[in-house]
Amino acid sequence: MARYRLLAPGQTARIHIHDAVTGEDTVVHESHEVLFEAPNWSASGDALLLNGDGVLWSLEPVAGALPSRIEHESLPEINNDHVLDPDGEHIYLSAADGHIYRAAVAGGPASRVTADEGVWHFLHGVSPDGTRLAYVRLVSFEEPGRLAVVGADGGETTFIDTGEGHIDGPEWSPDGSWLYFNTERWAREPGHAQLARVPGGGGDVERLLTSSTVDWFPHLSPDGATAVYIEFPAGTKGHPADKDVALVVVDPTDWATPRERFRLPGGQGTINVNSWAPDSRRFAYVSYPTEA
Repeated sequence: MARYRLLAPGQTARIHIHDAVTGEDTVVHESHEVLFEAPNWSASGDALLLNGDGVLWSLEPVAGALPSRIEHESLPEINNDHVLDPDGEHIYLSAADGHIYRAAVAGGPASRVTADEGVWHFLHGVSPDGTRLAYVRLVSFEEPGRLAVVGADGGETTFIDTGEGHIDGPEWSPDGSWLYFNTERWAREPGHAQLARVPGGGGDVERLLTSSTVDWFPHLSPDGATAVYIEFPAGTKGHPADKDVALVVVDPTDWATPRERFRLPGGQGTINVNSWAPDSRRFAYVSYPTEA
């Protein structure tokens, strides 16, 4: 049985490119067959990389483009946690067997990075120098996820203390000095995730924003001057699909004052991983409207 997500009857996966300067929003592709998720932007800027039906796809970032499947060998079905290697030629992917793999963006054989069995590795960040991977480590889905770091070539895992409560979405700042993530360490009710950061080598956790909403997946632009995150309604547990959510664009020096907030039908799959373009001006995301 397939473990990847499928579109509901009457639902569309709509892939957008949003200009964070002008607010212009362009739909580059709509699919009624494949539930596409979590776009990355290629290092060259000429392609979006998305998962759908358990595999990786490439899509030119222009209106009317058609996605092309990337053929990989020795790669189990993948989920929506995939991040580019800074070398621009490879990508790291979390798979349905719980492990992280590395493969060429162009396709071909994939190699497994993680070795420890019996746990889940949900990848979210690659250090700017390409030597470390930040992921969420889960022993079971009934326990909080922990912030873990492993070498890009495998090896021993180290843990960064973020306090009590589930964490998700850890990724490095462009200069490598911070790990940004969402955490429930301050939650007064289950699921109340808030945005935070911690020094890349561990240290005091800094809360970025105090809000009544459930905030996930902070993504900094490559130049570090802009960030976007996804805002779920208060009371949401986890990051479920098919919610009325908002994408919030901020200056990372002032998370409490949005530059832009726009609503969409989405949630899981919309912006799970960093999807900023190399120009630090545009980002990609996916919405999931359903016919009334």
